[in-house]
Amino acid sequence: MSDDESKIPLEQLSKVLASTEDDALILGFLHSILTPTEISEVASRWALVMKIYEGTSQRNIAKELGLSLCKITRGSRELKKKDSPFRKMIEKWKKISN
Repeated sequence: MSDDESKIPLEQLSKVLASTEDDALILGFLHSILTPTEISEVASRWALVMKIYEGTSQRNIAKELGLSLCKITRGSRELKKKDSPFRKMIEKWKKISN
């Protein structure tokens, strides 16, 4: 699927997830739409950006999560971007988890 073809379905998915307040439904949906490997990848990316955000060194993240420094560096770059969606989502999580 090209970038243009995937735009509308991703927008639809984004809107329905944003409008859903049922955590269990969203979790079940993610387990239905993603393969076990994809779930693991998404979870590890979230964990690594959380650790970067909290100030954990890249080398420690690599040891703790078993990830390459290349993946960790990519996450770090994404967090440093102006108006980073990663940073915004982490900050949103921090607000609702306290």
